[in-house]
Amino acid sequence: MLCNKKNGLWFTVAFGILVALGAFNQSHAATTEFEGMAIEVRGQGATLIFIPGLNSGTETFSATCDYFQPNYRCHLVQLPGFAGLAPGKSNSAFLNARRDALINYVKQKTTGKITLIGHSLGGTLSLMIALKAPELIDKLIIVDALPFFPALQNPSLTTELVRPQAEQMRTMMNNQTQSDYQQNAAAQLHGMSNNPARMPLLLKWSKTSDRATTTQALYDLMTTDLRADLARIEQPTLVLGAWAAYKAYGSTKDSTQTIFQTQYASLKDVDIRLSESGYHFLTWDDPEWVNEQIQQFLQFTK
Repeated sequence: MLCNKKNGLWFTVAFGILVALGAFNQSHAATTEFEGMAIEVRGQGATLIFIPGLNSGTETFSATCDYFQPNYRCHLVQLPGFAGLAPGKSNSAFLNARRDALINYVKQKTTGKITLIGHSLGGTLSLMIALKAPELIDKLIIVDALPFFPALQNPSLTTELVRPQAEQMRTMMNNQTQSDYQQNAAAQLHGMSNNPARMPLLLKWSKTSDRATTTQALYDLMTTDLRADLARIEQPTLVLGAWAAYKAYGSTKDSTQTIFQTQYASLKDVDIRLSESGYHFLTWDDPEWVNEQIQQFLQFTK
């Protein structure tokens, strides 16, 4: 995401997000269906809701939940259309529809205030939920996500400037042959996890996602700018970021920290921490560090 290539930037970002975000492991216990989502619940205690990203499933946070479930009740979300789950009834306004469905789920299926933990697109959804239904949220934990992805290199970008490129990207992805679509996705796998053994699984999982759902969700993600809206969020927020995969493109920990600080500048109570070694899949690549940061945040942040 932080590469400094100028040509094809939007396609690189698109396919990087496409293949990099999460997985669905169907060996887990039975899940329940709610408005097209599949949600697995484990443990007892205060509620943690884990929201993976584009083309993602519960495996993104499965090991994280294992760590916390002795003291917390984990709700592992699988969004419709991703990683083998049937697509929803409509792909239009994907982010808004999923935001509203998750708010309904929290109201109907949980008690007390909750903590949202979202990865990438799931982090965007977490911020959107906090903006629309702040009374439901206790804390936010955002894993390698930005409030406006296209502006990671150019903070002056707006949705109006990005929209034509996002539409072009969506059209191109929808019109590709299946072979070309998957080849382009596979080309962007490298650098998404520091564990090469994950790569075949990432490609397999990307193939099981519904293309129409993916392209609409990606379009929504690229045209959603929450930077100014963050000023309305009062909840304590922990942001965990990755930078190590982008050393080859000139990124440093300090330069990446600046990107995150710039994007989250209007958020009043935010704590931004970067992993030393993890790539985009922080929960896979640097799990002990991730668990430690979350544990500290949950225990000592009021």
